[in-house]
Amino acid sequence: MTNPVHHRRIRAAVRFGVLLVTGLAGAVAPAGGVEAQDLEPRPRAIRGLYVNTWAAGSRARLDTLLAVARATEVNALVIDIKDASGYVSHASQVESVRAAGATGQIRIRDLAAVVDRIRAAGLYPIARIVVAKDPILTAARPDWAIRDSAGGVWADARGNRWLNLWQDGVREYHTDLAEEVVRAGFSEIQWDYIRFPDAPAETRASARFPGAQGRQVEAVERFLAEARRDLAPTGARMTADVFGITTSARHDVGVGQVWESFIAHVDDALPMIYPSHFRPGSHRVSRPADRPYEIVRAALEAAVERNRAIAGAGGIVPWLQDFSWGRGTVPYGAAEVRAQIQAAYDAGVNGWILWNSGSKYTIDALEPAGGWVEEPGIRIGGEVVPVSRRGEWLSEPTRGAPPQNTGRRPARSAPSGSSPSGPA
Repeated sequence: MTNPVHHRRIRAAVRFGVLLVTGLAGAVAPAGGVEAQDLEPRPRAIRGLYVNTWAAGSRARLDTLLAVARATEVNALVIDIKDASGYVSHASQVESVRAAGATGQIRIRDLAAVVDRIRAAGLYPIARIVVAKDPILTAARPDWAIRDSAGGVWADARGNRWLNLWQDGVREYHTDLAEEVVRAGFSEIQWDYIRFPDAPAETRASARFPGAQGRQVEAVERFLAEARRDLAPTGARMTADVFGITTSARHDVGVGQVWESFIAHVDDALPMIYPSHFRPGSHRVSRPADRPYEIVRAALEAAVERNRAIAGAGGIVPWLQDFSWGRGTVPYGAAEVRAQIQAAYDAGVNGWILWNSGSKYTIDALEPAGGWVEEPGIRIGGEVVPVSRRGEWLSEPTRGAPPQNTGRRPARSAPSGSSPSGPA
């Protein structure tokens, strides 16, 4: 249900925004470090986009993303500092990072200047750092890696090598990197791959974890608790990504992540609730990818409910899907992406971040800075309907029932410029 008027206005605003951002570039303060007290304050509700290192390091690509944010509700950008390749994005001066050879592929030539541009645009900068999946550091420091019973470094079925979260050096390496990027101007550190490999039992049978002192979930919990302690002097927030299934699973799903032990040690947990990644039957939905609203709402309602029982629990900011995945599934466009955002609001969660590995986003799914020209459509119950009519299409939020006359007034959508209260 694409609105051509909305589409044209947003595109025009983005084109104008690119010119405006480019014109301002020369006036941005010189790149340099900032003190902890100068960190950009967190918005009440994060509405963010993921930006890979190539996009962040490209002036043209970053111009476009800044213009998208200027024209829409987006108020935060998540920048890759270290991805699953093991390389860091910039010419890090951290001794251990340089010694590992992790600066061998520089994609962002001037990190502080990039952060300055993000902040000058009024956006909240978040640094994403992948931890355990790292071919560079496992090669440089095999003593920090998961070991194989036959000797050497263990690898999963795809040949990936993983760091052992029981090793203190793993945490210290990453917190040193985190401290450096906070000095460059990032307000928040977002850990990813804070987990053990999701490998089948037969592959994991030969894996050995030197220094292990308990269950995998305890290693994850200890990493988060000690990293939070290490980063406290910087003043930066600490958040972490977690499997989407953990919001409803009552036990470790095999990677060391359990909702209660995770949420207690972060400012926000970011469950990766990509409908296409859920198995058939999840949350009583036979085709999860085709029911984005139902999957996201059910997963987040479970998280909100569990948070109520945890003293000092962090907030919830889900990763949502802005990409198509899987044969025979509904292609993801504005209705599918907006359905997930609305589902988050309806579950009582007022923030979100969109994921697209190429950092190319569905602009029509984002509320314009001046509010909607026309009511957006969302995919719900297998159909695309106006957002205000979603209550007519669900007998129960998680079932994805066919449309019926419920005799109830439709649920209200989030008003322009605000969103329902939530724990985030």
